[in-house]
Amino acid sequence: MRKVTAAMMLVGAAMAASPASGAPVYPWCTTGAGHDFGARNCGFVSFEQCMQTARGNGQNCERNPFYVDPPPPAHTKSGKARTQPSR
Repeated sequence: MRKVTAAMMLVGAAMAASPASGAPVYPWCTTGAGHDFGARNCGFVSFEQCMQTARGNGQNCERNPFYVDPPPPAHTKSGKARTQPSR
């Protein structure tokens, strides 16, 4: 019975470690430095937001390993005619 329980806990931990499909992935996580169980919260948009939460809990912040920076915006043509500089 202990093996089954341990296996279920391992599967649950693996599922919690990777983001669910379609769920938002934010760039910053608090780490469980102040807790024995290593709690991790990856729901922060900015480092400052993360640190405000972490300071109150004795934690630290680190980049979310699952976060991927969005691609740069595509350049679009404005439709305006380019003029030659006068010389």
